[in-house]
Amino acid sequence: MNVSFTEKQRTYISSLVESGDYQNASEAVRDAIRLHQKYREMVLKDLRAEIDKGDKSPNSNRTVQEILDAKIKAYQQ
Repeated sequence: MNVSFTEKQRTYISSLVESGDYQNASEAVRDAIRLHQKYREMVLKDLRAEIDKGDKSPNSNRTVQEILDAKIKAYQQ
């Protein structure tokens, strides 16, 4: 497998190795992939829970845009 990184990513990976947090770049990348897997699983689990909640709730009279606007406002607070 061949993977290409941007210069910024290469610099970051090198800094992790130089700091002693990882023995080599492969170890740092493997850890990043593990963290991404956990993050993705968590996001999908949360999304499925929200879909289930929506499926079980009564119909709304709000438009999709009104719902999105309310969510955006809630995140900004």
